[in-house]
Amino acid sequence: MATPTLVLRGSEGIQFISNAPKKSYNPGGSKVTVVDNRKTCNCMLFSGDGSLFAWCNGETVTIQSVADNVVIATINKPKTSFLKFSPKSSVLCTWEMYAVTKDNPQGCQNLNLWDVKTGDLLRALVQKRNHNWHPQWTEDEEITARNVNNEVHFFEKNVFDSFANKLHLQKVSEYSLAPVTSPCHIAAYVPGSKGAPSFVRIFCYPNFDGPQAAIANRSFFKAERINMYWNHKGTAVLVLTSTEMSDSSYYGEQSLHFLATSGESCLVPLAKKGPIYSIQWVPKSKSGDFCIVYGYMPAKATIFNMKNEPVFDFATGPRNAVYFNCHGNICCLAGFGNLRGNVEFWDIKGKKKISNPTADDSTDIKWCPDGEHIVTATTAPRLRVSNGYKIWHYSGMLVDLHLTSQKHELWEVLWRPVPEGTFSEKSVDHHPISAPTSLQQQQPATNVEAYRPPGAKGKPSTFKVHEEEPVTSGAATEGMSKAALKNKKKREAKKAKQDQSGGESAPGDQSRQLPSAPSSGQMSANQSSDPEVAKRAKNLQKKLQAIEKLKQLQAEGKQLEKNQLEKISSEDKLLEELDKLGL
Repeated sequence: MATPTLVLRGSEGIQFISNAPKKSYNPGGSKVTVVDNRKTCNCMLFSGDGSLFAWCNGETVTIQSVADNVVIATINKPKTSFLKFSPKSSVLCTWEMYAVTKDNPQGCQNLNLWDVKTGDLLRALVQKRNHNWHPQWTEDEEITARNVNNEVHFFEKNVFDSFANKLHLQKVSEYSLAPVTSPCHIAAYVPGSKGAPSFVRIFCYPNFDGPQAAIANRSFFKAERINMYWNHKGTAVLVLTSTEMSDSSYYGEQSLHFLATSGESCLVPLAKKGPIYSIQWVPKSKSGDFCIVYGYMPAKATIFNMKNEPVFDFATGPRNAVYFNCHGNICCLAGFGNLRGNVEFWDIKGKKKISNPTADDSTDIKWCPDGEHIVTATTAPRLRVSNGYKIWHYSGMLVDLHLTSQKHELWEVLWRPVPEGTFSEKSVDHHPISAPTSLQQQQPATNVEAYRPPGAKGKPSTFKVHEEEPVTSGAATEGMSKAALKNKKKREAKKAKQDQSGGESAPGDQSRQLPSAPSSGQMSANQSSDPEVAKRAKNLQKKLQAIEKLKQLQAEGKQLEKNQLEKISSEDKLLEELDKLGL
């Protein structure tokens, strides 16, 4: 029976921890194997099926077979910072910092492609940036793509002597190759310039020429950088656009666009304003669903289908990331970084929350290949205190806990991948289980007392900073939102109050007058309660002010045009509409 393997990289070197995480705590049951005890291990990586393991220790890059611990190849690249295996583990890419020296004024070839079986160098290239530094392959490795000087070059069958085809677009800066085998689709991004919009186009290899070559196109403004996310079938891609700063927010703006290989494209509708934190396609979803975590805190999390319709809403909460297990039946919503470490496990098929543990001070989280456990880690250099890892069962139980000593640091945690089908999908258990007392006592003590602002002192403990929204199934944007319903009730109550006091007003007060412009305080209050109502009221007031000026001109004896007379005749209708708004 296969057992999950956890790998640690830190100041103590690289260690393999071989022991299947159990649902009950088993102290001392882990088998630790030291792969490399050097303190200078820069990076490590598994192949896609977990059969090979590569790492750089500051002296060489080593490729090793995991099953028998036999070294397959040793590469003399001590400054390697990043590693990347091709999908079928035929090629290993290494990248190091680009440098210019006196001996080599044109710069070094810092991107190298190696044959995994022989260790021979296949091609040496120059890649100055580490953003999207490695080439991209199709699943069968028949096609390889790389961005070179505003062109995307394509290589076939891992022959890198010369490219077989190329896609040329003016100033193409990003591309993304669909992970499937055939047909091969590629999404290319061209940033806007001189008032022209940015755009993303999808092509089918090798049809790149002609005005009708693009099978899907989406243009947009406000995009300084983008991220592209293909679904597992390679039939649709999500494009996240971002700006550094905007007129409405110091933190910039984001939007999400949907493109399909069938030619469809649209903007994904989001029910709450704010940043987009995390995007992930649901694995093995028949309807092609994807989940988004977005909006100002407390953030919303919503699952959409391929028609960009919301099918399930997880309500609001302190989260900024979403992770699905390999089976796609359990979802983990987490809040790390500047959030406390709230973790939520959800049963996707049952649409029900399973558990809600808290992993304090976590900087990383990864699903175990068995689909039942996750590991949360506190790593350096993000946090240099209380480095270590915790293994959790989706029921919320803490299964294992390891803390590094004060003189050592933990830098990275990885699960060894396994071939698809190694672990079968199991039914979800909703019974909560708590960790044994012996394991709970090992956790570092944390201050669980919530912060209470000065204005909340002396108030009941039910005080809430944010208004929480309920879990909804189906279209989350159908009908009026909760804020709109609340504002509607306020307007109805205000109008009823005016109706009750209307009969007591003096006859002289019944004469209609042009409503004066509201003060800045009143206008800001209206805008904060319902922006649409305040916007409509402002437009009506402008029209009434224009009518008043026309009436003054008419009184002075100036002859008015037909359209100006029609504006004056619409005064009663505008006043009636303004009265209905309750302002």
